[in-house]
Amino acid sequence: MTGDRWEFDAIGTRWRVDTAHPLSAGARGAVADLVDAFDREWSRFRDDSLVSALARGAGTVVAPPDTAAMLDLYAALDEATAGAVNPLVGGALARRGYDARYGFVDRGAEPAPPDWRTLLAWTTDRLLLTEPATIDVGAVGKGRLVDRVLDVVTAATDGEAVVDASGDVAVRGRTDRIGLEHPFDPTRAVGVWEVRDAALCASAVNRRAWGEGLHHVLDARTGHPIRTIAATWAVAGSAMIADAVATALFFDGGAAFAHDRGVPWVRMTSDGRLEWSPDCGAELFV
Repeated sequence: MTGDRWEFDAIGTRWRVDTAHPLSAGARGAVADLVDAFDREWSRFRDDSLVSALARGAGTVVAPPDTAAMLDLYAALDEATAGAVNPLVGGALARRGYDARYGFVDRGAEPAPPDWRTLLAWTTDRLLLTEPATIDVGAVGKGRLVDRVLDVVTAATDGEAVVDASGDVAVRGRTDRIGLEHPFDPTRAVGVWEVRDAALCASAVNRRAWGEGLHHVLDARTGHPIRTIAATWAVAGSAMIADAVATALFFDGGAAFAHDRGVPWVRMTSDGRLEWSPDCGAELFV
C-alpha cells in the first residue's frame, strides 16, 4: 500500500499506522487522545491510572467505556482455562518482577485471587472492586485498543488501513502477508499468514521476558510462568478476540476456546514443535 505511514510509542510498545492517504492532524490527535485515555484507565504502570487507584483502595468507580467488553471476555477466558487466565493477576506479575517500575526482581510466586468474580464486579456503568487488588487486562487490552484505533483511522480515511501494535495487527480494506516470528530466533519466521479485514495477534515468551525463565505469561492459579508453550498466533474478526485466543492457547482449554469462536490458530511448543487448528490458513514452514 503506497500512502502514509505514522509511527509512535504508546502503552509501552511501538505502533505503526499505514493508510492509503495521509491522516489529518485532527485524526492523529483523536488517536492520541484515545490511546492516552485508555492508558489512564487501564495501565497498572501509571500511578495516576484508574487501575492503580483501585489497587490502593477498593471501591466503586464509573466504568470506562471498554469495561464490559473486556471483563466479559475475561470471564469466558477464566471458564475456558479453568482459572488460568484471571484479570487480577497484576499482583502476581508484580511479585515476579514485572511491576510498575520494571524492577525485574523476582519475589516469588503468588497465585492471583481465585475468587476474583466475588471481588470484581461490573456493569456498563460501574466498576466495583471490594478489596484492593491489581487489575491487569494484558490478555485482551492491547487488542481492544487496536480495534478502537483502527475504527478512528478508517473513519478518517477511505477505509484502507493497517494498525500494527508490535504483534497485534489489524487490517482493513486490503490483504497483508504477515510473518510469524520465530520465538527463539527473531531473524526467522515459522510461517506467513495472509490477513484481510481481520486481525492477527501473537504472544510469545521471548517478549517481556527477564531473569531465569521469567516472562509475562503466568498461570494465575500458581503465579508461575508457562513452560510448555513458546508462542501463539490467532486470526479473528477483531483484535480483541484474536488477542484473547492467543493468550488462551498457552493453557489447556485454549484450543476449545478458539474453536467455539471460529478462530484459526498456530502455536509453537517449548521444544520447537508447531501445532495448528484444522482451519488454519497460514503457510507454515514445517
